[in-house]
Amino acid sequence: MFVPKDTKKKESSVYKSLYIKEDLSKKIEEIAKANNTSYNNVIISMIEFCLLEEDHSSSNKSKK
Repeated sequence: MFVPKDTKKKESSVYKSLYIKEDLSKKIEEIAKANNTSYNNVIISMIEFCLLEEDHSSSNKSKK
C-alpha cells in the first residue's frame, strides 16, 4: 500500500518541472491533504515507491 514518506530527513535535491493532467493533479492534492503533507512529497513518494516495486519485481524474475 502506498503511503507518502516522512519529510523530516532532507536530502540533496534538484529542481525539475512536470506537466500533469488536471484530474491527476487533483487526486495528488487530495492525497497530500489526507496525509497532511506536500504535493511535492506525494509525487516523490510515488516515484520512489514505483521504482522500489520495479526493483523488487526484477529481482524476483531473475531468481526464477
